[in-house]
Amino acid sequence: MDPISVVWLRRDLRLFDNKAILKAKEFNLPIILLFIFDDDIINELKKDDPRITFIYQQLKKINDQLNKNGSSILIKKGKPLEVWNELKKSFNIINITCARDYEPYAQSRDKAIFEWAKQHGINFIGVKDQVIFEKNEVLKKDGKPYTVYTPYKNKWLEQFQQTKIEVIENINYELISKSQFDFPTLEILQLQKSKINVLDYDISVMEDYGEFRDIPHKDRTSYLSPHLRFGTVSIRQLVLLAKNKNETFLSELIWREFFMQILYHFPHVIDKSFKEKYDRIPWINNEEDFEKWCEGKTGYPLVDAGMRQLNQTGYMHNRVRMVVASFLCKHLLIDWRWGEAYFAEKLLDYELSSNNGNWQWAAGSGCDAAPYFRVFNPTSQLDKFDKELKYVKKWVPEYDTPKYPNPLVEHRFARQRALDTYKSALG
Repeated sequence: MDPISVVWLRRDLRLFDNKAILKAKEFNLPIILLFIFDDDIINELKKDDPRITFIYQQLKKINDQLNKNGSSILIKKGKPLEVWNELKKSFNIINITCARDYEPYAQSRDKAIFEWAKQHGINFIGVKDQVIFEKNEVLKKDGKPYTVYTPYKNKWLEQFQQTKIEVIENINYELISKSQFDFPTLEILQLQKSKINVLDYDISVMEDYGEFRDIPHKDRTSYLSPHLRFGTVSIRQLVLLAKNKNETFLSELIWREFFMQILYHFPHVIDKSFKEKYDRIPWINNEEDFEKWCEGKTGYPLVDAGMRQLNQTGYMHNRVRMVVASFLCKHLLIDWRWGEAYFAEKLLDYELSSNNGNWQWAAGSGCDAAPYFRVFNPTSQLDKFDKELKYVKKWVPEYDTPKYPNPLVEHRFARQRALDTYKSALG
């Protein structure tokens, strides 16, 4: 068996400006590109989860590109450690390169594979790909992580100005192995095609992003988030573009990295409040109210439109996400973790760090969060951002008919109840 390097693709599903591939080329050995449908992740999802369908479609595009140049991608399904043990029987693996992932499951998985590789004399090399700055690269002067966004952003921008960011768009296929692997069908992988599709992204919205981003019916969002999540676009390319086009858009990309470093430095946020005292809040957690919130039947049009958009498409407008999350935590006094889990199941752009950070922001329990006494009024938010009801009528066709439900709870009562509950619990 000839010695080879393996590039393990995970959240970097592209061939251009791919740091793991570029690193593998340094070893000057034939390269096999590998993707593992991880049973530890997939078994927690539905067979037709749209995100899995999207991953499959992106892998097919990569394979088609490789085919044109006489090569292919190797697709496996199973538990990663078991897959690597099988691969070792068929290939003389010298190096494994991959893009680092910062979520707790990914870190424990990679640690296990690192130890396995070390036992077998294989180099396991992680590279930075999905962020501009990672882990401990943006810290305060005292070496501690930032927990407030604006100082983090300022430091991030300062370091960005001093960092040379390169985008390597040219794809050199010479070292990629000419092996012809069969590309499996979804049926062979025991998966099903979803009826929900991930939309193509639109970078042109950067031009007027700050002006229209809060108006739901205008739909001036980029739809980039799922592509960032799975690495079908290069963060370096996007950041350089945003730097020249739109500061507001660049700020959103920095928020993404802020929440990633919060998760990295404070992993307890996965199931606990960032601010410990917020775990004392006595949530009502009424299951019938939660079900109505999930279905978009709360009697508050903006909330219901957002939830129905989510359920039908896997997307929800960013402004509406804040209103929907605030309504669950403050109006219904339902634990933010319930909402976070529902979003994790439904959102096409679900990313643990951002989902967690945004939900804790809405609940008041997170770092740099909205103060607990800030309670979004879903009616005034509707008047402000969808006065003509264009967004609402698109997703709630029975609005303003006898079929539309009465509000689950009266706003003024709910607001005061939330303030009293928070104040009592937080002392």
